[in-house]
Amino acid sequence: MGIIKYNMTTINILTLFPTFFVSPLQTSILGKALAKNLLKINLVDLRQFATDKHRTTDDRPFAGGAGMVMKIEPIDRALTSLEVHKGQKNKKIYLLSPRGEKLNQSRVQKLAQLETLTLICGHYGDVDYRVTQHLIDDEISLGDFILTGGEPGALIIADAVGRLLPGVLGNKSSLEGETHSRPGLVAPPAYTRPANYKGWSVPSVLLSGNHREIEKFKRGEGESTLEQD
Repeated sequence: MGIIKYNMTTINILTLFPTFFVSPLQTSILGKALAKNLLKINLVDLRQFATDKHRTTDDRPFAGGAGMVMKIEPIDRALTSLEVHKGQKNKKIYLLSPRGEKLNQSRVQKLAQLETLTLICGHYGDVDYRVTQHLIDDEISLGDFILTGGEPGALIIADAVGRLLPGVLGNKSSLEGETHSRPGLVAPPAYTRPANYKGWSVPSVLLSGNHREIEKFKRGEGESTLEQD
């Protein structure tokens, strides 16, 4: 694989609950990246794009059914305000949805090559399907389980994408050889000091100074190297 160029500058998150993101976005690696302007995350409150005095963003589903459905109008207006739309080359719009293709590292790498990523957080029982049909480029799912809303998923995607961007991780080599950096790759187990804790020892090969054997261990070769002393 050649060198991947990550271009992401902005992540727009359309949500009914922007305060959900405040603390996580001030914390750890992602917080530092935002403080250094290595990435911009724009929280868009969908209620601001409702037109009635109650800022209604949901309604009953046609033909009945359990739960409420997020309305298309506030989402459409919010996207228009951001000057993003379906089909742009380097600006893509995704709805967090259990119907979407499951997220993996390969897809995260593709997302990080965009200039702008817009994520729509679903909520309630569902989102008006015309959003999927007419307003977005695709749907993304985190897996075969259901959350109360798309906010946790959007935060996970922002974190996974953000850490790939130039300068976000202090050591660029941290991305090399890590789990899922290539399809099927799982990083080897790691150990640190003390070498012996409560009788639980670090594999002797890691203390041997034998670089050839250590590399074999890191490649997962030689099961005997995993045995404890």
